[in-house]
Amino acid sequence: MLNITRFSPLEDAFENLFRGFPVWMPNPETRAPTQFRRGAIRMDVIENDKEYQVLAELPGVKKEEISITINGNEVAVSAEVKQERDVEDSGTVLRAERYYGKIERAFTLGQEVDEATAQAKYNDGVLELTLPKKTVAAAKRLAVH
Repeated sequence: MLNITRFSPLEDAFENLFRGFPVWMPNPETRAPTQFRRGAIRMDVIENDKEYQVLAELPGVKKEEISITINGNEVAVSAEVKQERDVEDSGTVLRAERYYGKIERAFTLGQEVDEATAQAKYNDGVLELTLPKKTVAAAKRLAVH
């Protein structure tokens, strides 16, 4: 039987260019799943005249493990995902894809938040933040005498 090999001088030259150089590729077995890569808390931010509404996905997190900090117009959400072992002594883990560790996300809003009236609710893996906008004093115009 006849074997046909495709020959492409440009592609072959490109492949040979990097031959012998170490190329770093992340190991897919040790990487955190997409939803828990560092800073990858998925969230929606909605703005209206009075407040910002934030919906953040935190599946598998207990509400006691969630930390929210507000500093002016900067908001940070972090949580600790803890590992729970359910495998019996006779069982062997064939694949473990669930992430355990600290996850966090910080973002800046267009206007400062009133920390005193901000609210947070956590239900079914979704964190809901209500962040009222701080009232800005109207600029005072000075008359020149």
